[in-house]
Amino acid sequence: MSDQNEEIERDVMEYDIVIVGAGPAGLSAAIRAKQMSAEAGREIDVCVVEKGSEVGAHIMSGAVFEPRALNELIPDWQDKGAPLNSPVTRDDVYFFTSESKAVKTPGPFVPRPMHNHGNYIISLGKLTRWLGEQAEELGVEIYPGFAAADAIIEDGVIKGILTGDMGVDRQGQPKDGMHTPGIELRARYTLFGEGCRGHIGKRLIREYGLDEEADPQHYAIGLKELWEIDPAKFESGLVVHGAGWPLDNANPGGSFLYHFDDNLVAVGLIVDLSYENPWLSPFHEFQRFKHHPKIAQYLEGGKRLSYGARAICKGGLNSLPKMVMPGGALIGCNAGTLNFAKIKGNHTAMKSGMLAAEAAFEAVAADRAHDALDGYTTAFENSWLHEELHASRNFGPAIHKYGALRGGAINYIEQNWFRGKAPWHLHDRTPDHATLKPADQAEKIEYPKHDNRLSFDKLSSVHISSTNHEEDQPVHLQLKDPSIPIEQNLPKYAEPAQRYCPAGVYEVVDGDDGQPQFQINAQNCVHCKTCDIKDPAQNIVWVAPEGGGGPNYSNM
Repeated sequence: MSDQNEEIERDVMEYDIVIVGAGPAGLSAAIRAKQMSAEAGREIDVCVVEKGSEVGAHIMSGAVFEPRALNELIPDWQDKGAPLNSPVTRDDVYFFTSESKAVKTPGPFVPRPMHNHGNYIISLGKLTRWLGEQAEELGVEIYPGFAAADAIIEDGVIKGILTGDMGVDRQGQPKDGMHTPGIELRARYTLFGEGCRGHIGKRLIREYGLDEEADPQHYAIGLKELWEIDPAKFESGLVVHGAGWPLDNANPGGSFLYHFDDNLVAVGLIVDLSYENPWLSPFHEFQRFKHHPKIAQYLEGGKRLSYGARAICKGGLNSLPKMVMPGGALIGCNAGTLNFAKIKGNHTAMKSGMLAAEAAFEAVAADRAHDALDGYTTAFENSWLHEELHASRNFGPAIHKYGALRGGAINYIEQNWFRGKAPWHLHDRTPDHATLKPADQAEKIEYPKHDNRLSFDKLSSVHISSTNHEEDQPVHLQLKDPSIPIEQNLPKYAEPAQRYCPAGVYEVVDGDDGQPQFQINAQNCVHCKTCDIKDPAQNIVWVAPEGGGGPNYSNM
C-alpha cells in the first residue's frame, strides 16, 4: 500500500469519522459516535460506506444473538421495533457419530458458552437494516453500493478511504459515458469494519505489522441455507448444535439448525479452514449433512429459500492483532473479535465498534486528528469483551490439537469447572493455508449426487443467493502468479480451489490445446473470502469488485 498520488481528478468529502462496512460493528460505531455527540452537544460528521447494494445485502450469520451489546447501545430496542422476535426456548447439542446416528449431550455436560437462555434467533440482515435506520435517524450518512477500494495513507498516517471507480471494463479502462471515478472520503479517524478477512484490513495488518505478537488468525467457512418448513415440524426458539459427522478430527467443524420466525429454519455447516484433506468440499459436506435423520426430519417437505457462505474469524484472543494505527482502527470481525466457543460474533462486533467510536469521539472532541486511538485499546482491555474472549481463548486450539471429543471435554472442564479461568493457555501457530496434505496422501472423497430435495448443486445455490456482478469489469479475484494453479497446486493438491470455493468460481478446464487451464468465474463469487485464506500458495488475492456487486441476501 502506498500514498495516493493519482492524476485522476476526484471529488473529496470530509468527515470527522468514516466507517467502512455497514455491519453490526460499523453501524454500532456510527450510532455510538452520534449518541456521544448529542450527549456532549458537540456536532460531528459520521459517514458509513457499504459495498453491498443495500444495508444487509452482504450480511450472513447463523444467528443466535446475545443482546448484551444492544442493551447497552439502545436500551429501548424493544419499543423501537428491533427484529428480535424469537427467544431461544431449548438447546439440543448432538455428537453425530455416523450418517444415520447421533448422541445427544445431556444438559449438565454442555459447556456454559453453549447455553442460550436469554438469547434470540434472528436474521442478522434484518437487524443490520434496523440498525441502519437508527443510525440515519441520528444523522449518520450511509452510502450503500460504494466499495472502499483502499485506504488513503499519507506519511504513514491513515487519512480516510478511496471508493472504487464505477464503469470500468475488464481491461481496467473507463467505459464511454459510464465511468465515475471513486471519491476520496477523508476523515480525522477511519474505522474499518469490513467483516472477516477485510481486504483493506488485511493490508493494514501487514503494512503496520499489527499481528507480529499474535498467533496466526484461524478461520472457518460457514455455509447456510434458509428453509421454510412444514408448520407441524416447526418449534419456535429451538436451537440444535452439532459436531462430528460428516467431519472428523483432521477436518473439524460443527453444525447448526435454528427455528425462528414464520416456520423458517436456518441450517448450516461450519468447516474449519485448518482441514487437511485437499479433496474435501465444504459445500458438498454441507449438502450430505442435511440428509442426516436428525436434520432431515425438519427439512423434508420444506422449501429452500436462500443460500450463502462466509468466512469466519475463529482465532479469538490469541489471534487478535493490535487494533489501532495512526488515524485508523480495526473493529469487529475485521480484527477477529468473534467468540468461537459461543459460535457468536455479533454482540462482540457491536461492542468493539462502540468502544472504538467512544475513543474516536473523545479524540475529535479534543480537536485531535490522525493519531493512534490508544483509548480504544485501553477500553477494550478493561471491557467485558476482553474478559469474554480471554475466558474462551483455548477453545479453538483444544479442538485443533485434541479433536472434537477430547477438545470438547477440555472446553467443558475449562468453562464449567474453571469458569474460563483455567491456568493453562493453548496455542495453534500453524496457519490454515499450511495444513493441506498432498492429494496422493489423502483419501479421495466421492460425494453423492444431489437429489434436488434436500441437497443441491452449486450453481442453483448461487442462483438463490441473488449474486450478481457486472461481467465487464476487472476480475476481483487476482492471481499473484497465474502459473501456480496449474504448475504447482494441480499436481500437488489436485487444485483445491475447485472444492473449497462454495460458489463454483474456480474450475480446471481443458484449453484449446488440450492442456488444463485455470478458469475464474468471478461473477459467481459470494464474497466469502475462502480462496484468499485457504489457497496453499497464498496466490489468490480478493479485492473489492464494483460497488453493489455480490450477493443480495434478504433474511440471512
